[in-house]
Amino acid sequence: MNRRIFIKGALAAGAISLSGVDSLVARQARSKAGVRIPMTPYAGGFVLVKPGTTEQALCETLIQQAKTSGASYCDVRLVRYLTQSVGVQDKVVTGISDNESYGIGVRVIKDGTWGFAASRNVSADSGRTLVDDACGMAAANAKLQTAPLDLAPVDAVTAEWKTPIKKNPFEVSFKDRAQFLLDMHALAATVDVSGKKLYVNSWMSCAREEKYFASSEGSKIWQEITRIDPASWLTVANPMTGDFASRALFVLPQGRGYEYIEGYNYKDEIQQAAKDAHEKLTATSVEPGKYDLILHPTHLWLTIHESIGHPTELDRALGYEANFAGTSFVTVDKLKDFTYATDLVTVVADRTQEGGLATVGFDDDGVPAEEYPLIDKGQFVDYQTTREQAKMIKEARSHGQSYAQGWWNIPFQRMPNVSLKPNEKPFSLQDMIKDTDKGILIMGNSSYSIDQQRYNFQFTGQVAYEVKSGKLGKMLRDVAYQSTTPKFWKSLDALCDKSEYMLGGAMNDGKGEPMQSNPVSHGCPPARFSNIRVINTKSEAAVAKHTSMIDYES
Repeated sequence: MNRRIFIKGALAAGAISLSGVDSLVARQARSKAGVRIPMTPYAGGFVLVKPGTTEQALCETLIQQAKTSGASYCDVRLVRYLTQSVGVQDKVVTGISDNESYGIGVRVIKDGTWGFAASRNVSADSGRTLVDDACGMAAANAKLQTAPLDLAPVDAVTAEWKTPIKKNPFEVSFKDRAQFLLDMHALAATVDVSGKKLYVNSWMSCAREEKYFASSEGSKIWQEITRIDPASWLTVANPMTGDFASRALFVLPQGRGYEYIEGYNYKDEIQQAAKDAHEKLTATSVEPGKYDLILHPTHLWLTIHESIGHPTELDRALGYEANFAGTSFVTVDKLKDFTYATDLVTVVADRTQEGGLATVGFDDDGVPAEEYPLIDKGQFVDYQTTREQAKMIKEARSHGQSYAQGWWNIPFQRMPNVSLKPNEKPFSLQDMIKDTDKGILIMGNSSYSIDQQRYNFQFTGQVAYEVKSGKLGKMLRDVAYQSTTPKFWKSLDALCDKSEYMLGGAMNDGKGEPMQSNPVSHGCPPARFSNIRVINTKSEAAVAKHTSMIDYES
């Protein structure tokens, strides 16, 4: 399904120089706007156009064949998935990748049941076989169904949508991307780490989905979705003791172009990250107890993802994910009858959010993107749904949460951008610190653990600071906090305004069997949670493995 291109010798040597990167620059320059890259030996670069009339006609032909074969519904997706990445360790380029995958997926409903088939061979003969296979699969599945599928309605549309980017990352040479990272590493190397060893690892990845969706209901939708994922890890090690500490840059992937990279304040943060990693080596180990936690957006986004994003997926609440990724404590009897958080908390599902990794024009059911509340002033009011699911909870229409990782995957319910709305009243991070007597500020995300119902959890961060009598104090280490989801969100007693709002997220949220990966973002301002249990991960490490998560509540 994929073709991976490395510079000659990169795999054998494990590293390449910038002079080696030059060989890709010329190849990349050969790509011209409007030229389709064939699925033949590598042609270099990825500047593509949407499917032409021949391919669109093929989709219509396959849809008609499915109808003739007895399918009550059919959709066809033509998808080209492009990824490129550059990796750098210290002063050396460690790898470059350039991948392309192109294929077709056919989905039908026959006898009230789904059938699906896919191939990288996009041709009339292959397409006819796919329709037959999908219909055959549906007929076999129908023997096991308990009730026929009842899709929520959607209006037929003919539309185009593109991620609004200013600079296409695929048009920036590998050499320039690698040089950007090397220059950043050189800045980190200027930090004095008192004779200890500093290691820096960075990568810069970009991804693009180009997909055409056609359905038997008349929709014809073309989308170009662009995402970019930069990351850097800095580690300071003491060779005399074997101790080490790390800190990542607080830059997170977004649905934007290369302008996101160029606009980020790397020069200051890369040096600060090196200083923070060095300071962590001798930071004060936290005293276990109850604290008011001030969670920075660079940390809080992941807590939102695990304790709100996943529990409000309807397929999880209905038990469809139980075998692989768990269910949800937010069962359907709680819909519109459960206090999830304090009234400061409004959380929205939003596929329209600017810069969001899950931001699209339409989902893979052809449903338009929208924003709607999951939690409204603390009350649980809705789930994430697809056309297949909406009527299961008596909703008239889908919220548009269908997504497939690639042409070879069948779409199913995947998380949209799930974000915490900021305080409408002015309230800054400094105001929050001044208003806190005994607390801990946590920034960046690290390890976490959460149970199969998304109820009991434990999180750690990249860096933490003592907050005492309204002032930010010394750095702390070995900090982790534990709680249950409703208790935690009901303890939120302060929220910053939109001036402090940031967008975090991840490219690789895994779910389903076979597993699929979904890019998703979570925006939020800093928030304070009162009287939360904090443990010392170092002193309690030996005890923790013998402690049941059901003890967290106490």
